[in-house]
Amino acid sequence: MTAGSLRIRYAAATFLVVLLAAATVGTLLVVRQAADTRSLSALAEHAARERVDPELAARARSVAAHAADSVAGAVRAQDVSGAVRRLQPFMDDPTVGALTLTARSGQTLFRWQRATPAPAGALRSVASAPVRTLVENIPGAVTPETLATLTVVLEQAAPVPSVGLSGRLDAASAEHTRRTGWLIVLLAAIGALAAAALVWRALQRLQRPVDALIRSAERIGQGDYTRPFEVQRRDGLGELQQALERMRGRLRQFTVNKNYLYSVLNSMTDAVFVTSPDGVIKLANSAACKLLGFSEEELLGRGILAILDERERADFDLLQAAQETRETVVRTRSGQTIPVSFTGSRIDSDDPQFQGNIFVARNITDRKRAERRIRYLARYDALTKIPNRMQFHHVLQQTIARALRSGQVVAVLYLDMDRFKEVNDTFGHGAGDRVLEVLAERLTRALPKETVVGRLAGDEFALFVDGLPADADNRGPIAQLARALLTEVSRPFQLNQHEVFLTASVGIAFCPRDAENVIDLIRNADAAMYYSKQNGGNTFAFYSPEMNAAAVERLMLKSKLRRALERDELEIKYQPKVDLRTGRIIGAEALLRWRLPGHGDIPPSHFIPLAEETNLILDIGEWVLNRVCLDYRQMQQQGGDPGRISLNLSLKQLRQASFILRCRSVFRRHHVSPTAFELEITETTLMADPSRTVRLLDELYAMGLHLSIDDFGTGYSSLSALQQFPIGTLKIDQSFVRDATEDAGDATIVRTIIEMGRSLGMEVIAEGVESRAQLQFLRNNNCHYGQGRLFGEPCAAEDLLALLATQAAGTAPFAHLLRDADEAASRSA
Repeated sequence: MTAGSLRIRYAAATFLVVLLAAATVGTLLVVRQAADTRSLSALAEHAARERVDPELAARARSVAAHAADSVAGAVRAQDVSGAVRRLQPFMDDPTVGALTLTARSGQTLFRWQRATPAPAGALRSVASAPVRTLVENIPGAVTPETLATLTVVLEQAAPVPSVGLSGRLDAASAEHTRRTGWLIVLLAAIGALAAAALVWRALQRLQRPVDALIRSAERIGQGDYTRPFEVQRRDGLGELQQALERMRGRLRQFTVNKNYLYSVLNSMTDAVFVTSPDGVIKLANSAACKLLGFSEEELLGRGILAILDERERADFDLLQAAQETRETVVRTRSGQTIPVSFTGSRIDSDDPQFQGNIFVARNITDRKRAERRIRYLARYDALTKIPNRMQFHHVLQQTIARALRSGQVVAVLYLDMDRFKEVNDTFGHGAGDRVLEVLAERLTRALPKETVVGRLAGDEFALFVDGLPADADNRGPIAQLARALLTEVSRPFQLNQHEVFLTASVGIAFCPRDAENVIDLIRNADAAMYYSKQNGGNTFAFYSPEMNAAAVERLMLKSKLRRALERDELEIKYQPKVDLRTGRIIGAEALLRWRLPGHGDIPPSHFIPLAEETNLILDIGEWVLNRVCLDYRQMQQQGGDPGRISLNLSLKQLRQASFILRCRSVFRRHHVSPTAFELEITETTLMADPSRTVRLLDELYAMGLHLSIDDFGTGYSSLSALQQFPIGTLKIDQSFVRDATEDAGDATIVRTIIEMGRSLGMEVIAEGVESRAQLQFLRNNNCHYGQGRLFGEPCAAEDLLALLATQAAGTAPFAHLLRDADEAASRSA
């Protein structure tokens, strides 16, 4: 817009504003004149009404009295028709609108109303007169008596004001309005022209400083903050110049230039990529160049997809990646693949040239290595470097599934050293560990490469052979393999310059003949192994049903478990969770126990699997939740603070469609908050169906329940998988805690889990703390919480309440254990 056009627009606008103001004033004057005219007309009409109303009322009273006299005789004679005839002359009067004759008793003798209504605005007056006659009530004295009442309504058209006066008023008003309008128009035109001229002149005077401001603003827009403004005016424009000068100074002081931005980005240790909306790299920092081995010029113009490994590109979605954090793999210039944590974010801007995405890639090679180490330690025996019980079960389960689909046979051989305790007692546990290492090496060398060997516990090993034909007797080849194993075991072991000869017992079971699942198959092979031991050892035996007396007991437990709830044979024990820094109780874990009359206490490991097989776990789980909520409520009412109570959750319960609804119902029924409870879930349960499990756990977490992973370290979850679950607590499995003070591998696992939990912002609780040495080890490695028999056997709710009462009185129940551990540590130091 040029300066001339600006002045013309301002002058035209001023001219129009003045004209509009004049038109508004003229319109108000015209409206006011019309209102005054209407007020005068109304006053004239009101005066006429005041003059006519008294006259009409007097006439109404006169007509009513005259009519009452005319019908007095007829009323006395009770001749209604005669009264009507006498009233006819009054009904013929056009001003009479209605007549009503009412007897002294209130009865209406006659009522008449004119059929045609009175015109709008007509005057109306109502009058009543008594109908009387002279009656001789006393001999010789005549007195008037009222027989009825006659009511008359008169109607008359309203008087019309003088037409001459109204007309003269309208004419005078119109003439005055015309004169005023012309005068307003003339004055408005003069004022508008004068205002436009003044505005034109003022704009001419403002044009030079405005041009200077425009040139200065253009310099600021181009990033030149060095030339100051020359402020010469003292009006509003001068204030604008001063404001722009202050803005220039602040921009010069605080604006980040491109070089500074590059310096910031290049000082970051994470690789940063800035891309256009379609994924083309526009900027890469020095860490990105170092990570990939490319120069910045080589990276610019490439698609962000080009830096990823080929196997990662198919699943990469640019829009989704710009809104989340994910793990992926990048490929360097030399072809090396590097795992990275890839975080994306959108750059929103009104300016299209600044729109795009920013991606931050962090090298997670060390974290992946730690994950692999944890997985290895969780799945493989640290001493013998062969699969542990969990891994062996996992692999065997997969093998059984393949064999059942293909119609083949799997043979499991369960091997246990005979009298191995004598080695530990005679030569020490170090020598015993060396024997187990050598034995694992011998078994691995003696067996085919595809055969899986695992250490199940202590001196117990197992292996399986798959791919056996279903239509043949496989006992011969397997017997030959068992003899070869016994031969390897019987070779001498060198222990402290001594030759030691050992033997083993082997039990053999076939799938699917003896069992079709891992648990039963290994149990049957174990039963056959014990049968071999009972026969003197150094031999092998094939499983037969007669060997497994435990199967009968299992059937008995299954049948009695169905009535355990009805007979109130189940009970809840509480194992306190202790703050290892203060000795205070922070909560407890609810443990289910079954006291079977005639059999004593049945371990949970015996009846929980039976409950899951028969779906009784659902009813038992609901009973446990109700019982724990009831105990919690009672402890609260008696002044105790139980903290957070943990309950174990099985896979069957989690898969129950109504599980969450049942939980809500139980909490409402007992008036307890879900935040006071914690559900413990094993890693196997978590990873059974991750996509469905994460939705269920999110709902439980939203309800207020805390969630923890039980027996952590024995499952198969990865850190990236764990991050998607709303887990707040990790519980270190007692198998690691038990040997952490003696086994370097277990100690490493415990330390790694503690550090990992802390880095993920989770609480870490150690299970199975049974000795002061274990307690001190955990405290030295910053594990803040623990539970186990060191703090007492699991107790009833009443005993837990007593401990809480002691704690409420100011004494930490287990503070003495911490003092003893500190004293023992100081003495050993």
